[in-house]
Amino acid sequence: MPPYKPTAEGKSILNHWLRNPRFLILGPLVLLLAAILACGSSATATPVPAAPASKAPAAPKAPAAPTAVPAAVPTKAPQVASKPSGTLNVGQKELGPYVGNPKLIGNPQIFLNSAIPITETLGMAGFDSGALVPMLAESWDTSADGQTWTFHIRKGVQFHKGFGEMTVEDVVFSHKQIADSEKHARSANAAKMFFAEDGNQTTPDDYTWVVDMGQPFSEIPIYELIATPRAVGAWMVSKKQWDEKGEEEANFNTAATGPWEIDEAKTGEFWRMKAVEGHWRVTPAFAELVFHEIPEESARVAGFKTGHLDTFVMALDSIEEVDSVEGATLMQVPNAVQAGVNFYGQTYVAARDGETGKPNVQGEMWPNYNPDLPWVSSNSDITSPEWATARTVRLAMSIAIDRQAIVDNMLQGFGRPITLKDWMGFEDRLPSPEEAWPYDPARAKSLLAEAGYPNGFKATLTTAIRGAPSEVESCEAVAQYWDAIGIDVDFQRVPYGTYRPTAVARTYEGMSCHNVGPRLSPIQGMASFLNSGNFSWGSEHPITEELIPLGQKSVLVADRIKYEDQIAKFYVDEVFGETGLYAVDNVWPIGPRIAPWTGFVKQGDLRQINGFEYITPR
Repeated sequence: MPPYKPTAEGKSILNHWLRNPRFLILGPLVLLLAAILACGSSATATPVPAAPASKAPAAPKAPAAPTAVPAAVPTKAPQVASKPSGTLNVGQKELGPYVGNPKLIGNPQIFLNSAIPITETLGMAGFDSGALVPMLAESWDTSADGQTWTFHIRKGVQFHKGFGEMTVEDVVFSHKQIADSEKHARSANAAKMFFAEDGNQTTPDDYTWVVDMGQPFSEIPIYELIATPRAVGAWMVSKKQWDEKGEEEANFNTAATGPWEIDEAKTGEFWRMKAVEGHWRVTPAFAELVFHEIPEESARVAGFKTGHLDTFVMALDSIEEVDSVEGATLMQVPNAVQAGVNFYGQTYVAARDGETGKPNVQGEMWPNYNPDLPWVSSNSDITSPEWATARTVRLAMSIAIDRQAIVDNMLQGFGRPITLKDWMGFEDRLPSPEEAWPYDPARAKSLLAEAGYPNGFKATLTTAIRGAPSEVESCEAVAQYWDAIGIDVDFQRVPYGTYRPTAVARTYEGMSCHNVGPRLSPIQGMASFLNSGNFSWGSEHPITEELIPLGQKSVLVADRIKYEDQIAKFYVDEVFGETGLYAVDNVWPIGPRIAPWTGFVKQGDLRQINGFEYITPR
């Protein structure tokens, strides 16, 4: 991909951004913009998006290998008023019923819980680099072979609802809840790492947890479980509450450890949280935090303009409306989201046995394996004619999408095309999107005819609504591109809570547009391509069943990269599982009543606004 050369208009736009105090740009992108502006600039009156650079700042990388050195101390939190007051109002696309128990929770609730936070994990993504720093663990040590991890639990942390101090008993209980979950996307990882049959765990005192995993593991799948904000974290809840009050009370009146605790929730309407005074990390400045479920963008914008909302999940084409509000500010968060299209039904590995958790010996396939679907092969042999035909269909569908047009129009220029979802920040290891999926609708139609579908076929496309900017609009654009080559698309705009169970059960047979946050490394997102995973991207193959675990268990970074690159080559060569759409910088609207919290944005997952506990009145 050629280097980005700013036009005169682009220089003017960038200059306006840096001069306009109402538009705050977070992170390394500031340096990139400053370098571009060194070539010259001119003023402009309206803040509009700049043309995208060809390569964004690299996503946070994990440490080279596990070490026995204690982790760093978290960044110091800002000082806030000792007595919280007032209400912070936030507009969300979708909330669903409030659920707080690690074993029972699903998306979007798990993601929202991570972003608020009502809950906390052993570690967190740092404010600056995104590198993992301690939260509920003061530190952790790792054996040289990457097999034994020792977590030193923070003392003095109190549970909500008066359930006392958190100890290692609660930590082990909470992780076991994740391992036993039928909904959590990383439950299989939690089970095989923290509760492995060939490993063991000990608790020498109330604040130490020693976990021998039975075999070495890369730090990546461990870090994603112990870090927040991520939709796959393992957060701490009170075992005492569960034992004394039961599952239902622990689920809906959760005793967790975050600076906000759940107060009241009404499905389809709101979640109300109240500040935890004297919290060990930071006492919020606001007494209440209220999430309002407002599915329509226009209604969220109206709420912001009238002052009923202080911030909200915003589509990028609403920037001009937000900028018209006197005293409003916009915060840009670079490298916040990466999106792709997943091809479901490619479950070429037998369904799991309910008792062993391994593919059943009878060879019974998952419900969504349907070789009658044009993009699914009746033969998993990648050298077979059947595979070649299905691959041709997937390639046609991939090159029918004009990714740059989606970035320019749906994302208002705040992004760039990518080749594979999960590789944002690691694109230098992949062919460019133009090389892998060159936009060519004429060739796409020819490929469909070659595969035996000159008149197209019917297909379902569902957008996973998870709070990412312009996610529905961008997915609708994909449907239109497919319609243009003769595919009759049934576009489903349903709540994520409706779609997700079909992905977990492997009953969904269409395609999905999916947005995810930054990855510590590409291997982090691959657990959902495994037969053992709960949540499924809809594609499982014997080749990836071999390669992905090897990457997950690679303690040496060079080994992990080797397996990641082999997996990427398979994905691109065979157009398997997913194709990338775009990476995007998120933009958060900041109302006139509140101050930007630019130094206190946790970098782990930036699809949703986070850092609410650090927001102060203006």
